[in-house]
Amino acid sequence: MPTVKKEIAFLLNDVARLMKTYADQTARRYGATRAQWAVLSRLNRSEGLKQSELAELLDLQPISLTRLLDRLAENELIERRPDPNDRRVNRLYLTPAARPLLDQLTALGEDLMAEVLEGVDDKSVSRLHADLGVMRENLRAAIGRSTTQVQSQDPQLTARKVAP
Repeated sequence: MPTVKKEIAFLLNDVARLMKTYADQTARRYGATRAQWAVLSRLNRSEGLKQSELAELLDLQPISLTRLLDRLAENELIERRPDPNDRRVNRLYLTPAARPLLDQLTALGEDLMAEVLEGVDDKSVSRLHADLGVMRENLRAAIGRSTTQVQSQDPQLTARKVAP
């Protein structure tokens, strides 16, 4: 018989999957995908990111992100600017044309989350937010420990990157 703690993992996975599906459906109203929405939102928070930094934040493979960025650039929603300190690197910025779409997607996100959290009181939402933050940090620490343990058990691994 599964425990409540074990069921939380399944429930979190189901909620995340369903939110992705619903976000994909709602983003289509504005001719965007959830992935494009995520890119625009991240750049809105942190313009000037390198592509590699953005790929890591979004947990995307660089080639997948390149295709997304190419499409957003073709639609004149983002621009790549050369890094002043490293000519091999481009920095990513939103264009003025992205702002109206981003405003619409932000409002859509607020509506989406209002629907998702319907029936959950504000105190519970605050607690859930805090608890999920703790869980995220626990996982980051566990991944760090696991990577360190694997590297210390096999000295040859220290010479190459170990994916968590």
